[in-house]
Amino acid sequence: MKTKPCLTLLLASLGLFLAGCNFDLPLTAKPTRPINEQLVGDWLSVDTDAAKVVRMNVRMLDEGTYAVAYDGDLYRAFHSDFAGLPLVSVQDLNSGDRKYSYFHWQLSADGNHLSLKGVSTRVVPDTTKDRDAIQKLIKQNLSNPELYGEEMVFSRKQAARR
Repeated sequence: MKTKPCLTLLLASLGLFLAGCNFDLPLTAKPTRPINEQLVGDWLSVDTDAAKVVRMNVRMLDEGTYAVAYDGDLYRAFHSDFAGLPLVSVQDLNSGDRKYSYFHWQLSADGNHLSLKGVSTRVVPDTTKDRDAIQKLIKQNLSNPELYGEEMVFSRKQAARR
């Protein structure tokens, strides 16, 4: 797999990750696979608009769920593979409504770059309340380039040398 120099998460832009939780339910009712140990760690992305580095810390919450701290906010995520796609359902734990976003993810072969693209509400409207209807829209739009927002790319933070 080829990757771009930096990864662009979970998401039409970095702001989409923070404000993009639009759906009332996860894409799948439960995790479709155990966590991937390669995703656990500390990740960095550059927000060129804000001229700052954005941090994402991914930890194992349990065998099927991640705890994600992203730029100071807390999320819960789990694999929601569907229609042959590696997807995650990400729940915003900061808000009272605790809504979800769905992201396509891809890890580079060396495990040092993580790419996330959020499912676009232009293709899957946030007014869609039924899981079957959401899945049907995703499946119908697999070849539609508008299915996802802009790619976010993260690089694994390297441990400090002593």
